[in-house]
Amino acid sequence: MNIFITLDYELFFGNQSGTVAKCIIQPTNDLIKILDQYNIKISFFVDSGYLLALEKFKTIQPELESDYQKLSDQIRKLAQEGHGIELHVHPHWEDSFYDGNSWIFNTRRYKLSDFSEQETLEIVSRHCDILFRISGKHPVAYRAGGWSVQPFPPIGRALNKNGILIDSSVFPKGYYDSPNQKFDFRKAPRYITEYKFEHDPSIPLEHGTFSEIPISSYKVLPSFFWNFALKKFTNDNKHQSYGDGYAIKMPYASKLRLLTSSSYSVVSMDGFKASLLKKSFDLYCKKTSPNDHFVIIGHPKAFTPYGLDTFKTFVDNTVKENEYLTFRKLIQID
Repeated sequence: MNIFITLDYELFFGNQSGTVAKCIIQPTNDLIKILDQYNIKISFFVDSGYLLALEKFKTIQPELESDYQKLSDQIRKLAQEGHGIELHVHPHWEDSFYDGNSWIFNTRRYKLSDFSEQETLEIVSRHCDILFRISGKHPVAYRAGGWSVQPFPPIGRALNKNGILIDSSVFPKGYYDSPNQKFDFRKAPRYITEYKFEHDPSIPLEHGTFSEIPISSYKVLPSFFWNFALKKFTNDNKHQSYGDGYAIKMPYASKLRLLTSSSYSVVSMDGFKASLLKKSFDLYCKKTSPNDHFVIIGHPKAFTPYGLDTFKTFVDNTVKENEYLTFRKLIQID
């Protein structure tokens, strides 16, 4: 099996963003210490809108210069060491600002579909440009912020013009609809781990322009989320996240659905979700072929000591008989 570790490299977007050190730099460094033991390279989907915002506001808020330099240095080092630096677009940065003390988020336009086609092209192009300027490499893969990749055609035309033909936003059977996020992957094939598509990344099309490499998904029972909620409020340090910010609040109705009915979740290394890594991997091994893909998502801001320890155990048990890949290595680009 080909195993992809994919990280969304970003702050929190709720009423407290958290700090660069605790949400990004420190947890990423701790993960790299694990990966280096096995010479594993992974793909970072970098929130490039944050980098652009730092460039914009550090000229009038000099304290942001340090954050920009820390991130640039880490991203550059990751790229030089062979990790993939890929495109992750959270377009609400277009409407957000730094007030001298903290980031003030306006999430009214959280999805690229909230922008015109010309605006979408300009956003994608600027985001690709800053990743190239910092890392020295053009991104080859895209992940939508909040998985909100639909409707795809305007996004696809912008990606195509910037040389990006791989998407990894879909997680099969996933569905969510809120004022901020919206995606519907209920038609996505569950165990086809790479396919071509054109107009909708959840619907395969044999001769499509783009390739979808979906995030692996797993059906979870309400009991998992009850346990997850309990872990969040425990005083056990191993279940406390590195990040010091807050996510966008989930609507009450969405929380209630998770706590009362089965749902599909991404396979993740974040916190208590890492407890599902082995079960989900074993299931994919049974349902797919040896050359298929298993894609894990993670967010440094959501890492916990428990999650990293569980992840290390997973790697110990899989590294010898499987191949860990980046998207760049898959398509044989240095």
